[in-house]
Amino acid sequence: MSTNSKKTLNTSLAVEFKSSNFSVPVLAISSDDLITIEQQLQEKASLAPEFFKNLPVVIDLQASNKLNYDINIAALTAIIRKSSLLPIGIRGGNVEQNKQALDLLIPVYSVNNGVTPEEPQKPQTPTPNPETEIRDTSTMLITQPIRSGQRIYATGDVIITAQVSSGAEIMAEGNIHVYNTLRGRASAGIQGNKDARIFCFDLQSELISVAGIYKVSEDIDASVRNKPVQIYLQNQALIIQDLLQHH
Repeated sequence: MSTNSKKTLNTSLAVEFKSSNFSVPVLAISSDDLITIEQQLQEKASLAPEFFKNLPVVIDLQASNKLNYDINIAALTAIIRKSSLLPIGIRGGNVEQNKQALDLLIPVYSVNNGVTPEEPQKPQTPTPNPETEIRDTSTMLITQPIRSGQRIYATGDVIITAQVSSGAEIMAEGNIHVYNTLRGRASAGIQGNKDARIFCFDLQSELISVAGIYKVSEDIDASVRNKPVQIYLQNQALIIQDLLQHH
């Protein structure tokens, strides 16, 4: 067989497009105050820095454009990247913003694009009180295994009935329930909810965190590994308790 024939054979299946349920957190922008946006992003990222580091996000400009804010995409993405987030697209932008995004090699998504952003259903009009935050506290149910490299973000609780692989990341503003083996990283209460908990049937995690208080694998006692446990905060300390423990 000639060299050219070998090259043709080896590269014939080098690239393949496949359908996938790819969920991406949405960063909804409802202000044109870049200083405030940066401050709030830094505050949120500081609650779980390991999880927000290099987290891909889709920038949603629907709310800001309804208020006729003129946001420069280059300046906004620079702030987002400064907070260790990676903008991988925008949606809801106007013609000029879409052009700015494409000039920065950031894809433009339609509001009903096939990529499924994980976000709460937000009201169509902004709330009059800026201190009031409305969240969708519905529960996300996942029945497929979470593979290495996958990141899941839930705005409420998340229930996973399959295993979570090493290198995967689970983030929830509420509780995390894993009715299987939990490897990878799991962070509950990532917006500061100190009452959030993590439950799993088999703890083998690389990192666990509740409201920003975390333990890495080396800090997890062997007595609670490979067992059903619940993880919660008590006096600012992360407690890992055997679920089968009798009181």
